[in-house]
Amino acid sequence: MDGLPGRLPAGEEVLWQSAPDWRALARRAFHIRLVSIYFALLVLWRVTGSMLSGYSLRYAVVSAASCVLLGALGVLLFCLFAWLIARTTTYTITQKRVVITYGMALPKSLNLPFGSVEAADLMIHADGTGDIALRLPQGRRLSYLLLWPHVRAGAQGRAQPVLRAIPAPQAAAELLARRLSQSVPATAAPQTTGALAHAA
Repeated sequence: MDGLPGRLPAGEEVLWQSAPDWRALARRAFHIRLVSIYFALLVLWRVTGSMLSGYSLRYAVVSAASCVLLGALGVLLFCLFAWLIARTTTYTITQKRVVITYGMALPKSLNLPFGSVEAADLMIHADGTGDIALRLPQGRRLSYLLLWPHVRAGAQGRAQPVLRAIPAPQAAAELLARRLSQSVPATAAPQTTGALAHAA
């Protein structure tokens, strides 16, 4: 099945599937706005420095052209990388688990049965996309480096897998909350559902 490492067991089916929005991923994972601002300030500094040294405005602008090109190339490469990550990533929710399939050169999958997910935290961003971070038991360790950018630092620095930059995150979060609630004893269900936070 597309987006999964293999065929699902009999009786289990995909309830929701999506991928990161590459534009949102470029903004939040690769911080292309900060990169653009950095190079803009660098260009301004080069132009100002040249003019204060007695050079003409034309010379100052030409001397800063290399910074403009370097900045544009850097932003373009980050956008390309974000696009490739989005193209090779699939987030899946079934009746029993969350699966994160990712990796450009070597596809990998992170399989998270609902029983291993303590709670989910939702953050909706101004562009309408959102992140759903999954809180795992204390004994479950994940590699931040190998899972990036589908990860964030949680409590005590522990890596938390994240469904990052997904479109229509509210619907996915509500579905996940219902499934998490059904996977634990009734006494614990409100605790799990209540962990689903909404922030702009």
